Amino acid sequence: MDPSDPDPSPTVIPFQYNPTTMTRKLEVQSASDGGSFSEVHRLTGPPIETISVEIELDATDALEQEDDAAVDGGIHAQLAALEMLVYPTSQSIVDNERLVSEGTIEIAPTQGPFTLLIWGRKRVLPVRIADFSITEEAFDPNLNPIRARISISMRVLSYNDLPSSHQGYGLFMAHHVSKEALAATGSVSSLDGVLGATLEEVLSDAG
Repeated sequence: MDPSDPDPSPTVIPFQYNPTTMTRKLEVQSASDGGSFSEVHRLTGPPIETISVEIELDATDALEQEDDAAVDGGIHAQLAALEMLVYPTSQSIVDNERLVSEGTIEIAPTQGPFTLLIWGRKRVLPVRIADFSITEEAFDPNLNPIRARISISMRVLSYNDLPSSHQGYGLFMAHHVSKEALAATGSVSSLDGVLGATLEEVLSDAG
């Protein structure tokens, strides 16, 4: 979504095939690596999460159905849609050049699109594309790419990254609350059924 548009209409980029794997890295945000005991367990916020996926694009089926867009350009349009996630709009560049010519002293960097990763109903996350690589594997006679693999790395944007008025702030908070609820169903409240002893008994034996 274009953050400069007061009433933006989303651009949806569906994965042609579901990725077979997702790699998630969580970097703990601790208050200090050392210091007093009271500081060791303090957290400054949610972990910084990085998500990496590899997706595939293939125009074979569309070409067999003689789809006009595929015949004319292969998967150029799908690749362009992905690449525009890391481009400013051309209009923002034109506007900034106009401000420069008018003598404006300070010009803010242009904003990229507000991007959401929707991975099923339980993962709707505001993200920033960190990097991606495109490997074009096959071409038609006019050198239009017709098959490609794209590796994408995204950083999840949390409420530490966004103002409370931003739509992404609420989305991440909802994700956090949902994760707490899921964690409650995926854990146990007593060690008795696991180890045959209470937590107090285990700690006593360890001491």
